[in-house]
Parts: sequence; C-alpha cells; structure tokens
Amino acid sequence: MAASANNASFDLSPKTLIGVGVGLVAVGGAGFLLYRHLTRDVMPQKWKRVGTVERIHFFPVKSCAPMQISKSDQAFDCDVLSLSFEGVRDRTLMVVNDNNEMITARVYPHMTQIHSKKIGDTKILFSAAELPDLELDFENLESPGKDVHTSVWGVPIDVMVCGDRFNKWFSQAILKKESGLKLVHYPYPMPVRTTNPRLKSMPYLRQEDSGTFNDATSYMLMNLASVADLNTRLKNPVDPLQFRGNFELKMDKDLPYAEDNWKWVRIGENAVFRSVAPCTRCIFPNIDVNTAQRDSDGEPLKTLRSYRLFNYSSPALGIHLGLRMPGKVKTNDVVYVEDN
Repeated sequence: MAASANNASFDLSPKTLIGVGVGLVAVGGAGFLLYRHLTRDVMPQKWKRVGTVERIHFFPVKSCAPMQISKSDQAFDCDVLSLSFEGVRDRTLMVVNDNNEMITARVYPHMTQIHSKKIGDTKILFSAAELPDLELDFENLESPGKDVHTSVWGVPIDVMVCGDRFNKWFSQAILKKESGLKLVHYPYPMPVRTTNPRLKSMPYLRQEDSGTFNDATSYMLMNLASVADLNTRLKNPVDPLQFRGNFELKMDKDLPYAEDNWKWVRIGENAVFRSVAPCTRCIFPNIDVNTAQRDSDGEPLKTLRSYRLFNYSSPALGIHLGLRMPGKVKTNDVVYVEDN
C-alpha cells in the first residue's frame, strides 16, 4: 500500500517531520507545501474507540440490493480496489443501456429489488420478482472479448460485457423487455478511473480511492447516530440502508454527525482509512429499500437540505473513505478514530 511504502522509504516520525518542516519553511513557501504533502497521510500514533460496526453492506451490482450473507461474523477483505467477500467484490458489476450509458436506481428504483447471494467460490445467484434465478460465475463470464466504452458520472472507463443471457435477464428485470440493457463487469486489478471532477478539490483524495464502479470512492461509512437524529425530523423514518454505506457504525456515545470532523478511521486491528470527502446526497435515499417506492414528499433529501447543505450543492450525510492500510473487517469490530 502507498502508506506502507512511504513509511518504508522515509523516517516520518513526528520529530523528524518537525525538523524537516522547519528546515523547508526556512527556504520559503515551496518548502512548506512539500512539508504539508509529506505529512498529510501520516497515520495517527494514538487512536480512540468510538463504537463498533453494526452492519457491513456489500453490493455486487451497482444500484441493486446488497448481497445476502448468511454468517453475521463473516470477515470481509479491504484492499485498495474495494470491499471483497471470498473473491466477490463490491460494485464490480454495473448495468448500461444500448448506448453504453450507466443506469441506476435513481431512474429505475426497482433495481433495489434485484437480490444476490453467494452459492460457490466464484458464483453468485441473482433473483428478481417473476423471473427465474440467474447464476453468474466470475471465472466463466461469456464476454465477447471486446471492450465497452462507458463512464461513471462523466469519468470514462472501458469495461467488459458479461454475456447475452445476463443482458436479457437484466433487461427483463428492469425494463420488462427482452433487450435494451447490458450487464458489464470491472476487469482491472487496480483502480483505473480518474477522480470524480466534483471531488478534485478534496486535499486528501487520491486517484486510487476511486474504486470500481463506485460513485466517488471505494468505501463509505454511515454513523447510525446521524441517521437516528435525521429520523427524529422525519414523519416517516428511513432505513439506514437507503444511504448505501459499506459500514454502519454504532456509536458508544450518542454523537450525531461526529464523523464530519474525523480525519482517520480504523476498523478492527489492521484496516485503516483516510476520511477524504463528505458524502453529498442525491435522490437515491428517497427510495424505500423494502418497496422500491420513491417518497412522494422528497424525503429524506428535502429535510437534509434544510440543515446539512453547508457549502455544497447537495446535503451531506456520511463520509467517503480511502484505504491507507489493508485488512479484514467484520460485524462487531471496534471502530477507532484519531486521538488528538
């Protein structure tokens, strides 16, 4: 990992960094900029516990339901690309139309009712109402071997088509037609997309934080205390899953929106993340995860806009994370943040 490589190449102890910083500042502003660059991703030496992982969500297909995991204590792998579970990765599948444009539940809310479960080492099973189940084997995809040029929120990427039978099934499930859509997969071992343009001003964001087919970054954390506070303001409380975070955090103390100020997050003993951006919200959370119905009053987005807008064009809830040290995570793992 990049953070580990930096630590191996430089002595980045606090005393050394202070000395380097003083020397560099003495020769001018360029020195200060270099000092700031060297220190911006130095992991904390002290951590404090803030809570535990209540739930982990894992979405094989962008905009569809999370994968059903039978064991609550199952460990997930966190690497620079994405969250993974026994060889299946988060958001490495996506649906595009005949023009190779990404489609999501923002336009087709019932995509949230397409479910998946793991049935073998590299196999998953899709299910949707009124359709026979569909099996996909990541080691035996029926790709024609030709790239498809698409994009995720304006950022171009070449992907591979999974095959005709998947195209037909997803067209039936989403459009109620025999054709019109394609299921594509992410074929790269590393993040290749450039940074989402709307996040380029975020100082701690790296290109490799872009993940697979994620909107912004490869990991996102939701503080359940923040969702609970939001729910006190709503006529109809929302399910935290409507915000589609990978990690749902149960705080030891009831501290809504504490995550706004965190710089670092550690889950368990090894997985370390940098908080790289607030998660600004579109209309997706207005879709009920149980019914796929869009809220007629525009909630919870309407209420979020009344008090969580800040200087962004959309209200913020949750934080985007960039992985800085790989590791395994599981439900009930302790969550730590930097101890200043």
